[in-house]
Formats: sequence, structure tokens, C-alpha cells
Amino acid sequence: MSTPPRRRTLVATAFLAVGTLVAALLTTVLASPASAHGSVVDPASRNYGCWQRWGSDFQNPAMATQDPMCWQAWQADPNAMWNWNGLFREGVAGNHQAAIPDGQLCSGGRTQSGRYNALDTVGAWKTTSIGNNFRIKFFDQASHGADYIRVYVTKQGFNALTKPLAWSDLELVGQIGNTPAAKWTPETGGVSIQVPGNAPGRTGRHIVYTIWQASHMDQSYYICSDVDFGGGSTTPPTTAPPTTAPPTTAPPTTAPPTTAPPTTAPPTTRPPAGACSAVYRITNSWTGGFQAEVTVTAGASAIKGWTVTWTYTGGQQISQSWNATVTSSGSTVTAKNVDYNGSLAAGAQTTFGFLASGNSATPTPTCTATV
Repeated sequence: MSTPPRRRTLVATAFLAVGTLVAALLTTVLASPASAHGSVVDPASRNYGCWQRWGSDFQNPAMATQDPMCWQAWQADPNAMWNWNGLFREGVAGNHQAAIPDGQLCSGGRTQSGRYNALDTVGAWKTTSIGNNFRIKFFDQASHGADYIRVYVTKQGFNALTKPLAWSDLELVGQIGNTPAAKWTPETGGVSIQVPGNAPGRTGRHIVYTIWQASHMDQSYYICSDVDFGGGSTTPPTTAPPTTAPPTTAPPTTAPPTTAPPTTAPPTTRPPAGACSAVYRITNSWTGGFQAEVTVTAGASAIKGWTVTWTYTGGQQISQSWNATVTSSGSTVTAKNVDYNGSLAAGAQTTFGFLASGNSATPTPTCTATV
């Protein structure tokens, strides 16, 4: 029995409608990054960098030769790039090394059903040039804030071109403690915060590894950023990443914007032998509080430790600090080096930072060296 022409037309139209709906759903999944999470956007995480460079042209075969590590990642799972801000695990309870095996650090222990596995692939990932004193910029689309953010860098001698990343390869170089989203910098589509790091003695290619413990639940994010030390101190840009998928047109031929240097430069004259100097600057402020950092510079000879002191005149109180042990006695603040940043070669620098309540202030610090 043959199907009447009108019925055949209705059936074909129904199948076409279903197919169109499925295609639309797939397009939506692939074209919209997750909007409830976050990542390091400078120096760009592996998948955020791939999305920045190729999101509008990810099927271009030129990627295979121009950016082969991104190419293999796009081929493995495009959603790992569209969802550049969803690389997390839940319920780790702070036991990061127990939850994430060696060789799987960049994928968060093959989280999200293996979506991010390709980020563990060893090879020549594109790098961002940074200095030994640097800051990472973390962008949080959901404004969760942080219980803490910890920044690690691979030890000198680590070969990112041949060796899978292991916990023993990393050294903690910077961190901040509990910081509500209200103290982050508001941006279009979310909030951001900068975390200073200090990695003396590093040269060449390395991996910056960031752990963000979000405040809204036990949700831990694990981020690999590939860097090249030797580019001078950098300040991440203040603009937020796009919150929607890029257009389908080809990517621009111009290079991404370079990062700007700090607005307050360290002193240009070196302190005398056996001495040190300190420069204090405000990096962020809000009603009732502020964030600041201090750059310590060794003199004409190496030092074994340092102590920086200053005095507040407006009742300011420090609540959190990193890369230094900070104490207060009345209006006097004393900051001493921690184990990993006390020894400085002649002319070398390190940076520590803190959060404080009260109006932002820029006192003049003094530095005393241990030789």
C-alpha cells in the first residue's frame, strides 16, 4: 500500500522539524560556555587560551600546525574549551593531592567524565611571558568568592615539554585566604581578583598551577597556565572575558593585548650592600577596605631575610596576608619573610600582599635585612 502524498509531506516535515530542533540544541551546547564558574584568565589557562585564540574558527585545519596542543584538545572534546570555566571537582575537602593523581593535575583528576583529559597532554602549549614577580587574574562569573586561592609554579629544571605534571614538581609561590566576592573587583559578567606570586630563579618555560576553593560549596577548581619567565613583571588586564560565545567569523589577525606593567614601579636605585628597600602600593579598594602589596628589593649584596614595618594613622587593620607573616601592635605593622622568600640575591625582589579594613592608605615602609 502506498502512502498518500499529503501524509508523506507531513511525515517529512515532522522529521525535518525534529532534526532542526536537535541541531539547535547541539549548537546551543557547543556555542555557550558555562556561566556559573570561573578560571584564570591571565596568564590564560590552557583551555581558556585555546578558546580565546580559536573559538570563532575551531574547525580551521591551520590550528594543527600553528597551535597543535590546542588542536588535539579541540579534537578530543570541544566542550572542554567552550566550558573553559567548569574545570572543578566537588567534595575534595581540601585533600587535593589525594583526589588528583600525578599526571592528571591539569584535568582535575579527569573530572567531568573525562571532558578535560586532553589538558594533561604533554607538549608545547602556547605560553604567556611573565616576570618572576607576577600576578594571576582569576575571573569568577558566578561571584562565589574564595575560601582560598593557592598559586604554584613548577620548580626550576622541570621540563614541561617531556614530563607529565606531578605534585612534587610544584612550589607554592602565592596565596590568599577567605575573600568574599564583595571584595573582588566588579566586572561585566562577574568579578575578578588578582593574586600575587613570587617565583625567584625561574627561567624559561614553566607551568603556573592554581587551586581555587570556591566559597559557595566544597567545589575545587584546578587550573594549568603555561608561562615563560623572563618577560618582566606583569599586571593582568582589568577587562573581563566575554560571557557569550564568540561570533562565527574568523579570529582577528592582531595579537591579543599585552599586559600593562604595575602602576607603581620599584625603586630604580639599589639599596646599599646588606640592606633592603620596600615599596607599598594599593592594588584594589572598596567601601570599608582595601588590598595592597609591598615589593621588597635586596641591596648590593644577598640577604637571608627581611622585615618591613610601617605605621597606619587611620585605624586600619589587616585581616589577611600572603607571602609574609604580618603582625600588628597598635598602629605599627610588621611583616617578615616566610621560608621560601627570605633569601634574595643582590638586587632581587619579592612581593607580599594583604587585605585590610578601613580607608586605603599608603604609608612609607622601612625594610631591615638579615645578612
